[in-house]
Amino acid sequence: MRVNIKFLSLVLLIIISFLINILGLMNLIPLLISSPILFLSLLIFIYSFTNRKRFKGFKS
Repeated sequence: MRVNIKFLSLVLLIIISFLINILGLMNLIPLLISSPILFLSLLIFIYSFTNRKRFKGFKS
């Protein structure tokens, strides 16, 4: 259930940032603000689903 909430919240973040980017393309808000928001939301989405549990060594 936790992954579902995480997935839905990240997809919602991408949709909102895409709509903000559309407003930037229509010159209603600066494109220099809207493009990094979309990039960061996509980066967080990809990083969170490719990040897997890795072996970090034995605890001593």
